[in-house]
Amino acid sequence: MVQSIQIDGRVIGEDNPVFIIAEAGVNHNGDIKLAKKLVDKAVLAGADAVKFQTFKTEDLTTKDAEMAENQVENIGESGSQFEMIQRLELGYDEFVELQRYCSSRGILFLSTPHTLDAMRFLDSIVPAFKIGSGDLTNLPFLKELADLGKPILLSTGMSTLDEVRDAVQTILDRGNEHLVLLHCVTNYPAAIEDMNLRAIETLRREFNLLVGFSDHSTGYVASIAAVSLGVVILEKHFTLDRTLLGPDHKASLDPVQLQEYVSFIRAAESSLGDGIKKPASSEIPIKDVARKSLVAIQDIKAGTMLEESMIGIKRPGTGIPPRFLSEIIGRRIKVDIKNDALLHWDMLEPEPVER
Repeated sequence: MVQSIQIDGRVIGEDNPVFIIAEAGVNHNGDIKLAKKLVDKAVLAGADAVKFQTFKTEDLTTKDAEMAENQVENIGESGSQFEMIQRLELGYDEFVELQRYCSSRGILFLSTPHTLDAMRFLDSIVPAFKIGSGDLTNLPFLKELADLGKPILLSTGMSTLDEVRDAVQTILDRGNEHLVLLHCVTNYPAAIEDMNLRAIETLRREFNLLVGFSDHSTGYVASIAAVSLGVVILEKHFTLDRTLLGPDHKASLDPVQLQEYVSFIRAAESSLGDGIKKPASSEIPIKDVARKSLVAIQDIKAGTMLEESMIGIKRPGTGIPPRFLSEIIGRRIKVDIKNDALLHWDMLEPEPVER
């Protein structure tokens, strides 16, 4: 299995913190001022990267392509994809400005190219490519993308395992092994019961690659569960205001929620530990209090041979542990023992009495 990849010097792998991408997407509504405010909120939340989407509308969709049902629902009106997308477009020069702004704010700039032209443009300003699920089956696009040699984060929404296999093989055949697959359910928002998070392990096992999760559900539950399944990347949509007009705002976190999201993810990954079953350091002092010991349940005179009827099991756990009960039966007591006293090894003769 590929153990790790690097993006702009940041190591991404199973022994490293989850790489959190705050997906601004097109939630700037075509306004670079809003885009910069989204960058600021991603920085405030502690995300590792902020990601946009780059395209020229005329290269992306035909003029009569219909909007998806969820887009009609979220916007509240029907129309063509072309009209909707055109309202969300930023110019290439604005993306250069955004990249510089991200650099000045200390956060990684990423953007998904939706066309070959956008991919070629972005090559000079992004350290890695995040590819949306819609291009998973666009093998000519993936070939040219792989040839650029940069890390590829590939979403797998709407796909079968065979379709993912074709995409992976296309990229690997071009000699690019810097690939992370992102499990994804392409709906905005996606229902929690559709998450199928066990597919994360399927992808990892089938392709021997690092796996992440692009989470389109509302809330934090799916992402936290994905952390426990070992994802190395998480992506989550966010917006300045969930009531803004646009296709993705309703399925996005607001700035406060984004901060909570990052905080919960960091807490979740810190809870995973190293996998070695051992007491936590905080448990050590509690162990003596919570565990039990063998105790006398009557006064016992020195020289008495211990019988099971003389011994009980009570807290604390600072005496002889209960698992040694059978070993002390038949031994003689060296000292007088009071009722309710803990038994200790130095109270006993070394060997049991022969019967």
